[in-house]
Amino acid sequence: MLKSIHFNSQALAYLLVAPQVIITLVFFIWPAGQALYQSFLIEDAFGLGSEFVWFENFIYLFEDDYYGESFGRTALFSFLVAVISMSFALFLAGFAERVVRGGLFYKTLLIWPYAVAPVLAGALWVIMFDPSLGIITYFLKYFGIDWNYKLNGNQAMTLVVMAAAWKQVAYNFLFFLAGIHAIPKSMIEAAAIDGSGPVRRFWTIIFPLISPVTFFLLVINTVYAFFDTFGIIHVMTQGGPAKATEILVYKVYNDGFIGLDLGGSAAQSVILMFIVISLTVIQFRYIEKKVEYK
Repeated sequence: MLKSIHFNSQALAYLLVAPQVIITLVFFIWPAGQALYQSFLIEDAFGLGSEFVWFENFIYLFEDDYYGESFGRTALFSFLVAVISMSFALFLAGFAERVVRGGLFYKTLLIWPYAVAPVLAGALWVIMFDPSLGIITYFLKYFGIDWNYKLNGNQAMTLVVMAAAWKQVAYNFLFFLAGIHAIPKSMIEAAAIDGSGPVRRFWTIIFPLISPVTFFLLVINTVYAFFDTFGIIHVMTQGGPAKATEILVYKVYNDGFIGLDLGGSAAQSVILMFIVISLTVIQFRYIEKKVEYK
């Protein structure tokens, strides 16, 4: 019989949650408030003065054609990264259940890429696809493909999408594998006895039952593509060539730290924050209704 323990004082409860509250205030609430305030200012590049201009920074951004292009570029990038990484991870998780010998070793190898830092992941892909020294580039030239992502914007976008998706596959694989493990084996065995093949069992039993996991990963991968791919893009293309890979989060860096437009950069970060929040709210409020959790 389990005994319930109750504390008469609320001081202990507040003390236990205090570290998390402090971390949230220091590393999220305070920086977000600073960015919101700074987005209403036009500041001197040397930090010697500032002028309060209300929404002038935001108006300028929405009138800027380059900023509008970065919206479409970011939407395409996040969509491709989410779809490719989740599809490939689901494919690997489905096959992981069918591995009899060396299953643990196989799963461990698939998890390793998640431990690689984004900067290092970008460096690895640069080494493989370098126009002059890359081993993959050598084979592409052997088949008559002229590969130079430093000059071709489409090739650069393709490369950063592949690198970002590869980095996220291991994370998605873990959740898909856990979701598949949670499905009762009796249901799959009963379908097999009824004559359903592996593909039919996957689409009629496994995939519908892991829809909550799929929905969760959709949100996580969208946020990942918006924010956590900065290191990959910075190492591989620096937003080039000709801004072909400059997504929203990298444009914030370029305008703020390179162009020294601190107010405009802060306005961009505020817009990016509200975009991600809005996407998450829309997904949880509307798409969640179509997810069956039973």
